[in-house]
Amino acid sequence: MQTSFSLTQLADPAMAASEKILRTCVHCGFCTATCPTYLLLGDELDSPRGRIYLIKDMLEGNKPAVPEVVKHIDRCLSCLSCMTTCPSGVHYMHLVDHARAHIEETYTRPFGDRALRAVLAFVLPYPNRFRLALLGAKLGSPFRPLVARVPGLGNRLAAMLDLAPAELPNRNRTDRPGTFPAETRALEASAALQGTTAPARTGRVALLRGCAQSVLRPDFNEAAIRLLTRHGVEVVQARGEGCCGALTHHMGKAESSHAQAKRTIDAWIAEMDGEGLDAIVVTASGCGTTIKDYGFMFRDDPAYAEKAARVSGIAKDVTEYMAGLGLMPTLIESDLVVAYHSACSMQHGQGIRTEPKNLLKRAGFAVKDVPEGHICCGSAGTYNILQPEIAGRLRDRKVANIERMRPDVIATGNIGCATQIGKGTAIPIVHTVELLDWATGGPKPAVLEGLASGPTLAAAE
Repeated sequence: MQTSFSLTQLADPAMAASEKILRTCVHCGFCTATCPTYLLLGDELDSPRGRIYLIKDMLEGNKPAVPEVVKHIDRCLSCLSCMTTCPSGVHYMHLVDHARAHIEETYTRPFGDRALRAVLAFVLPYPNRFRLALLGAKLGSPFRPLVARVPGLGNRLAAMLDLAPAELPNRNRTDRPGTFPAETRALEASAALQGTTAPARTGRVALLRGCAQSVLRPDFNEAAIRLLTRHGVEVVQARGEGCCGALTHHMGKAESSHAQAKRTIDAWIAEMDGEGLDAIVVTASGCGTTIKDYGFMFRDDPAYAEKAARVSGIAKDVTEYMAGLGLMPTLIESDLVVAYHSACSMQHGQGIRTEPKNLLKRAGFAVKDVPEGHICCGSAGTYNILQPEIAGRLRDRKVANIERMRPDVIATGNIGCATQIGKGTAIPIVHTVELLDWATGGPKPAVLEGLASGPTLAAAE
């Protein structure tokens, strides 16, 4: 793609990066075949290629954003399926992130839209605020029909109420800063079976506590800690760590997202420079995609460029880390059929496609791929609140494809997907690490209690 940015414009590092991305696009249109919004709406401007033209015109002309551009950029899920499909290597993620920041700086949204986005940015990245908001949503749920009629905002406020859990999970003992020491008994038993000697510790990692996930599904990280420590890994949840910044980053709120990211970077650097870390492990793939991009986000920040690159360099999804570590022999045999839903941020954002499924198979589960697995479920951070109609259609499409497989359980690696899909089906949904934890000696996931099919202890046979 030809561009005509001025030298003055290209002196801005963000503009120079976007110009380079624009020049790699060859207009081939392969991206339209895998773009969820184009598949649903059939509008070229709701495809990556169409949005690239809009972004080019806006940035190249140094124009403030206008409603038509905002509409189509807002409809983008940032699922990044286009990046997997693109034969030219167009880094659409960085381009659309720049466009969103430009929109945030140059466009004044209608008051209701502006207020809702401000509330989401104020509440979601902060677990205590989020917990209070969910309690409020529970009290407000009987008034949903009235809420849905609020002019301009009703559909989105109703979507917020619909997504709130009926019951809020209790806080658990692992949701705190601190260190969880490596266990040795399981390692020693596994080594004895193989005629080897177990190491005292196989690694030391920091685990992202997260924000929304720690409130909605604290059992995800609890299972990850059990799984990791059972495999001889010392787990630390760093003091001072907060939200990774992903939620506000994808809303174009660069100032707040960077501040959140810097706080978390500082917390992890303190651990890296102290006792050291082999990896920073993440159980929410949406967060993982952003953390792995810290090096790019802070590339021009003299105080954080080097620190951010160090953090990104050792960040790993929990299944990515476990695949490298190796799963110990399992203790159960199960006839459960697992539909594995690969989050967009996992398969497209991080390029992790086979590791979670291979681990589940190694653990003895029958794993099925979901048809149209590359198509987003409609969660996408705050998308299912800000664009509820499109998100609802994508969720229904995803659920229909999953239910065709007739699985006993759905496994995924992202809290947003678990929440979104879980609102559309009665099939229980768990994090991949919950099944791996159970298979190697942990408790059965609570949502699986009562299933007709289940495990027997392999050692008892």
